[in-house]
Amino acid sequence: MSAAVRVLHVPGEHDYVAHLGDERVPGVEVVRDDDGASEAGWRPSPALDAAWVTANAGRFDVLHLHFGFEGRTPEQLRALVAAVRGADRRLVLTVHDLQNPHLREQARFDALLDVLVPAADALVTLTPGAAAEVRARWGRDCAVVPHPHVAPPAEIGRPRPASSPRVVGLHLKSLRANLVALPVLTALADAVGASPGTVLRVDVHEEALDPAFGRHDAGLVAWLRAAAAAGRVDLRAHGRFDDAGLRAYLRELDVSVLAYGHGTHSGWLELCHDLGVPVLAGRAGYLREQQALVEVDLHDARAVAGGLRRALDGVPGAAATREGRRAQRLDVATAHRDLYRRVLAAPPGAGDVTPADATTADAAAAADDAGRPT
Repeated sequence: MSAAVRVLHVPGEHDYVAHLGDERVPGVEVVRDDDGASEAGWRPSPALDAAWVTANAGRFDVLHLHFGFEGRTPEQLRALVAAVRGADRRLVLTVHDLQNPHLREQARFDALLDVLVPAADALVTLTPGAAAEVRARWGRDCAVVPHPHVAPPAEIGRPRPASSPRVVGLHLKSLRANLVALPVLTALADAVGASPGTVLRVDVHEEALDPAFGRHDAGLVAWLRAAAAAGRVDLRAHGRFDDAGLRAYLRELDVSVLAYGHGTHSGWLELCHDLGVPVLAGRAGYLREQQALVEVDLHDARAVAGGLRRALDGVPGAAATREGRRAQRLDVATAHRDLYRRVLAAPPGAGDVTPADATTADAAAAADDAGRPT
């Protein structure tokens, strides 16, 4: 196929999507849902609307859906699928989340996946474990393509100077639904208090401290303020970091703690990998298959304390190299380009379409039996 495949990514403005392509891999033309126009603040992509797809189908060959569809209904997604089919276009879905980190109850999100996963012409996911779960739940195979880098290439693998005191960081953000806050905070505060030359930095978005905020937790906020007053934590309330601010924050840490009670994958983990920041995380989803980390039971204070000691000692393989991430990006871009070509070569609804050398759930299960990375 000589002509470039026109791919509409949904959403289009995201680090993950921006780093799927590579100038060394020709044959893919990225199409935007708004002709490059920008708006302040986040909004759902108009390409999630069936009428928009029908009106704009002449602009793309493949609609590649990643995330951002949580606010749709199953009926709306069925209409979207029908519009893609009616226009003789193809639908590719990357299964980033099998458990949505923004939701406590997963039934509604499961209903959306029950529409999209069976309907997609091809499926992609980030880890063998997620592919095996997709196979078990829906009988579909996924191409397993790792998460590309998040940090700009010039910042990947940059040496990190030793810090004194050492800083353990937990960012509560806006108290997302999957956050395990108080058990982890109390365990970390005790562990850091018993570790000379170490401080616990806790960041939180200012809106989360406002009693009128929808996810405000009065008990948690009271604990934070008391712990800060007692000198147990370095509490910092502020607005959301921009991308550069987030990278600067992470460079100040010796360990980043991901207090996730549920979820599937993590872009934050990938950014820590780029910047060489060791990660301590709970047993959520398939983070352990993404990058090297220290994984513990977040509800076990002794396990959290022991995990923190191991993380502070350094996690082998936790730091990326610029050359490694550059080579990986080439592989990621090539895998996606080849997948789009194979999807277009097959009739709509032909079943699982994966690159010839892609890892599928069957291979993932065999690899899993040999022992999961930790």
